[in-house]
Amino acid sequence: MSQTRFINPQALGRPPGYTHVVQVTAPARVVYIAGQLGVDRDGKVVGDFRRQAAQTFENLKTALAAVGAEFRHVVKLNNYLVDRAHLPTFREVRDGYLAENDRPASTTIAISGLAREGALIEIEAVAVLPAAARAKAASRSTSKSASKSSASPARKRRAVRTARRPARSRRR
Repeated sequence: MSQTRFINPQALGRPPGYTHVVQVTAPARVVYIAGQLGVDRDGKVVGDFRRQAAQTFENLKTALAAVGAEFRHVVKLNNYLVDRAHLPTFREVRDGYLAENDRPASTTIAISGLAREGALIEIEAVAVLPAAARAKAASRSTSKSASKSSASPARKRRAVRTARRPARSRRR
């Protein structure tokens, strides 16, 4: 069973909205989410910084849901802002998506620009989910495979005969 611990050592200053150290004890599923921008489903940048930040977190939420995860599973965020002046707004939006306790480790960097014209923010995430979720998914796919392999005995014999035939050489 995996375990995640969020630690803020007393010798380090209290962090504003993140955790200094996140420890994960395996087994677990680790999910890496590519940098998400403040773009809508059609790939269009959505407006000012606040709207882009909210859309970015919504995009992260959608990506997390694709693997059965939520923000509580996120252990690391890398945040890229094109202007440090947006930091207070970023923190305000971020805090609306993350639980008050056990926030992920986080790095925020001010950069000169992003790959998408007009984008003001990009966030990438790492999430850790319990291995048990993987085991359930694996057992579902195994049971699907088992039901597919319940072919007739004649079909199984044909498959075995076909597998035993020598491969034909290709002429060049």
